[in-house]
Amino acid sequence: MLDSKFIREYRMLVQNAIEDKGVDLDLEELLSLDDKRRELQQEVEDIRRQRKEYASYLKGELSEEEKQEYQQKGKELKKELQAKEDELNGMEERFQTLMYHVPNIYSEDSPVGEDDSANVTIKTVGDVPEFSFEPADHIQLGENLGLIDFESGVNISGSRGYVLTNEAVNLHYALLWYSLQHMQKRGFMPVSTPTIVKGAHLYSSGHFPTEKDEAYKVEDASTERESRYLAGTSEIAILGMYQNAVFAAEDLPKRVSAISPCYRSEVGSYGKDTQGLYRMHEFMKVEQFVISPGNVRESDFLHHEMLTFSEEIMRALELPYRVVQVSTGDMGPPKYKQYDIETWMPSRNDYGETHSTSNITDWQARRANIKYVAEDGKKYYAHTLNNTAIASPRMLIAILENYQNADGSVTVPEVLRPYVGKERIAVASSE
Repeated sequence: MLDSKFIREYRMLVQNAIEDKGVDLDLEELLSLDDKRRELQQEVEDIRRQRKEYASYLKGELSEEEKQEYQQKGKELKKELQAKEDELNGMEERFQTLMYHVPNIYSEDSPVGEDDSANVTIKTVGDVPEFSFEPADHIQLGENLGLIDFESGVNISGSRGYVLTNEAVNLHYALLWYSLQHMQKRGFMPVSTPTIVKGAHLYSSGHFPTEKDEAYKVEDASTERESRYLAGTSEIAILGMYQNAVFAAEDLPKRVSAISPCYRSEVGSYGKDTQGLYRMHEFMKVEQFVISPGNVRESDFLHHEMLTFSEEIMRALELPYRVVQVSTGDMGPPKYKQYDIETWMPSRNDYGETHSTSNITDWQARRANIKYVAEDGKKYYAHTLNNTAIASPRMLIAILENYQNADGSVTVPEVLRPYVGKERIAVASSE
């Protein structure tokens, strides 16, 4: 959420963000409503002041006629105030709804474009494998080696369901455990967060109102903000942990790494990546989250640092990848700047997104009311940043396909062997 004063002062900047991010919002309606809201607030305050004045008159020495006159006027003001307050409440609700749709401004170096076709490759790391045989995709490898049971998964949970079996389970948890430990070594506090979150925290994170269709609702309440949903990322729960927090400047940056299941309906992706493990309704993720002092220079530095940590994991896994800077039309309303890591997946003959890192500046912190006390003794809104450390099972695609051998086996990345317990996955194991 942006400050209303900022919106007025930098109207064209905000309008550009609305247009370049493809947000459905009439900025002029919002500003006009804000003017009317402020005028109505003043009228309400004036009526309240008048009521107090008449109440004070009634405490003095009055004739019966004067007393009746002031009492009548007080009743009229009470009725007028109630009508004005009802009107103001409706106006405030509409204004808040519109404010929740105002996107964050984007950085000057963010590529401007309608979708991911405008993303810009920053660097490419590692060599794409060249096979001396016809490589299999992860679906075939999973079936041949007894690693993935899609039939049972669909039978259990419906479309995009899956069951990991045998060494795939070990590989899955090896990725998560190695990444969580890696983030701890980089100074991140590990947490395991709730999967069920209140709607209020989805508003704080910016997933609501624009991505309501992506969330699974598990419990209705009297209000949408109290209703409960399955979280699509632990970022939501971490924000909830620090809602209304006020940090001392010396305690920032605050670094947190969360491990949690994630759930997304993928309602807008029907017909896309329907085969295999690429786009699933549920998955596991180790997330990076940072609360930074509220200046872009420092949060931008921390943004690149978080990207570096994810790249360290990718280099340890020895997987070919590229880093792209995400365009305005692909980054979503909350983002100031975003980078993605895309990992080479032979079956796609292309890179597929596996990590996403975003600087959201103070946009989320304003919604969650996260502040810090600066050296001047004043309170300011913090900046928040998030990044994927690892997500599975999507990363299993890259490992199975890039590490496959001519005999149908799959070599386990060296860094994961202590967790998996073997160097090569050759046949299904029931142990």
